[in-house]
Amino acid sequence: MLSPGKPMIPGDTEPIWIFSAYILAGLVGYGGYRAKALSASGAVAACVIGGIIFGFGGLPWAFVLIAFFASSSLLSFFKTSDSRKIRASETFEKGGRRDAAQVLANGSVATVLAALSILMGGATLPYLFAGFVGALAAATADTWATEIGVLSKARPRMLTSWKMVNAGTSGAVTLTGIGAAFAGAMFLGIVGAAAVLLQGEITHSGQALVLAALAGGMGGSMLDSLLGATLQASYRCPQCEKATESRIHSCGATAQLMKGIPIINNDVVNFAATLTGALLGALVYSAALSSAL
Repeated sequence: MLSPGKPMIPGDTEPIWIFSAYILAGLVGYGGYRAKALSASGAVAACVIGGIIFGFGGLPWAFVLIAFFASSSLLSFFKTSDSRKIRASETFEKGGRRDAAQVLANGSVATVLAALSILMGGATLPYLFAGFVGALAAATADTWATEIGVLSKARPRMLTSWKMVNAGTSGAVTLTGIGAAFAGAMFLGIVGAAAVLLQGEITHSGQALVLAALAGGMGGSMLDSLLGATLQASYRCPQCEKATESRIHSCGATAQLMKGIPIINNDVVNFAATLTGALLGALVYSAALSSAL
């Protein structure tokens, strides 16, 4: 069976490799900061998360993380001047630059799985990697759905009631966004499969990883929309009379809670989505391997 967590470089858990991993992660974080994809706190968080994943997971884990970060960052700059994207961004809790809370919400589950790859090892490695791919596939699918879905010509519909709402509304979906989520999950699955197959072990694991990414990505993305439509806090600015995910609207006024639970913000929803993606990814990977035997 494929072991994606096995050492990619001799002695890759030695201090020199861990140090090198953090240097690489620091460069990625700094690049994200310079490109205005990350805030200062986001760059620090990305360095910590990247260092753990690069240092303890190995190269395939690093490739998947970089694929998620690079694709998501590029899409955040895609058609930023489009009026539909500008209007939708007014409702989002935070701007385009990801802060530490956003980085941790999207990457903490994946980071824990990378750390467990060293602590547990053995036969659990392929399943931990599948969970890792599923977690980041959920984050990728959600990001792609958001960045591309807001450009849909059709008005989004609330997932729970199917009523038309404004673009950017939490819990709303479009066919364009769902298609983008599928493409994002598929993309990350292909990257994960290619990364492990480059190790020279050709098994059914590559196909199973793509299925795991699709299950984790679509399942996590749908949960994100469901929580956004039900439990996530949603506010309305009393001055601008605009919907927002933030307690403090961009105009500076304190917004009024309209629905949901205040503690459940977008970061909490993203964490739940990636955790779900990890669980679904590992389960589907296991089922796919069993059916292939």
